Amino acid sequence: MYDVVIKGGLIVGGPMGTSKADLAISGERVAAIGQDLKGKRVIDASGMLVLPGAIDAHVHMELPVSGTRSSDTFASGTKAAACGGVTTVIDFTVGSSQSSIPEDIERRLVDAKRSYIDYALHAEVIGWRKSRAWEMLKAIQLGVTSFKFFTAYGSSGRRTDRGALFEAFQVIGELGALAIVHAEDEEIINCIMSSLRDDEFSDMATLAKARPPLCEATAVSDVVYLAEKAGARVHIVHLSSALGLEALRRAKSFYRNATAETCPQYLLLTKDVYDGVDGYLYSASPALRSSHDTQVLWDALIEEEISMIATDHCPFTREQKAWKGRFTDLPYGLPGVETALPLIFSEGVSKRGLSVDALVRLFAENPAKIYGLFPQKGALHIGSDADVVIFDPDEEWTMSVDNLHMNVDFCPYEGMAVKGKVRTTLSRGEVIYNDGVFTGTEGRGRFLARHV
Repeated sequence: MYDVVIKGGLIVGGPMGTSKADLAISGERVAAIGQDLKGKRVIDASGMLVLPGAIDAHVHMELPVSGTRSSDTFASGTKAAACGGVTTVIDFTVGSSQSSIPEDIERRLVDAKRSYIDYALHAEVIGWRKSRAWEMLKAIQLGVTSFKFFTAYGSSGRRTDRGALFEAFQVIGELGALAIVHAEDEEIINCIMSSLRDDEFSDMATLAKARPPLCEATAVSDVVYLAEKAGARVHIVHLSSALGLEALRRAKSFYRNATAETCPQYLLLTKDVYDGVDGYLYSASPALRSSHDTQVLWDALIEEEISMIATDHCPFTREQKAWKGRFTDLPYGLPGVETALPLIFSEGVSKRGLSVDALVRLFAENPAKIYGLFPQKGALHIGSDADVVIFDPDEEWTMSVDNLHMNVDFCPYEGMAVKGKVRTTLSRGEVIYNDGVFTGTEGRGRFLARHV
């Protein structure tokens, strides 16, 4: 007899594709899929979808930024994640030119010990020099195999210029690791910023003008070309625009080892929100785009030209985002780790024709494969971790900050009607969320050491 049997649901992401069957769990792993399985505990999933837990491969918990810190801790943020059907997150180290990457990893692992769900890390690379190549090898030995670069934010010291980027990509290629890149062209941004009038800095809508799609597309092209010549796998984070997608398509036509993600905010919100009374609360980088951009990104998702959905979860409270008179004085980031799965199901599956199988690939299978976690994560295969989400495809509800768990007092999707809701979340076979009640234990999450 199995420890847990989830009965009667439609299993998506199993070894035989989508099928109506029982799913059995022994200990922390999926043990069997079949009919009439017996368990010590039985969970009725009739009429429900049984999905592999989502992997949010781009989150920022407790991130120091702009003189403050993102408002979700690893505890509050991973609790909220589980309530939204996310069972694995990948966060980032806090890089510095004064510390080594292994030191950054060790510090971040201390921060992450409060996590309710399993987690991995990307290493942020700041102040790259070839003499630091040993740090990447040591990071891989510590279980961190993806390295984050910025082509913007030179004023804060985070930008890596093209020469250093190419050099770092060569090392990453030799090690068999993965480069991940925030792609916005700093020179274009600086040129635009230098031409702005003083009064434009006091208009939140100028953010979209100052960081246009052209700066994304230019950087995507440069980054993938450098990666191709260096022989490194590369992943573009938070692709936000039609021009950026066009650049990605061109790049992928000559280099197959390039992938990209987009985020719910670039699929569901537009730059029109900047004109509202609370427009400053939507500060994010890249900036929000036009309705044309959202439509093009949706089309690309449905065609699976974009590999995954991640959230870039970087939440702040209203107080932290209080308007100080200039759009450049705001911390950039939006909450999203809890809301992504139901939002994309509601808009994508229920309205736009995205298949449930594609949804699972975007949220689970593809991120697991790209980041070296498959099939332990990202699938409901025999032997995989029993990270399972029971999802009600028919429940209708209204999204509000009042019915969410993220540590914010603002929801970008306030009042949005949603169809589809997480009913139950299991992490490694343990029910940690069920019917609105969270029962997980702080610190139960484990660090996922990855290998090249």
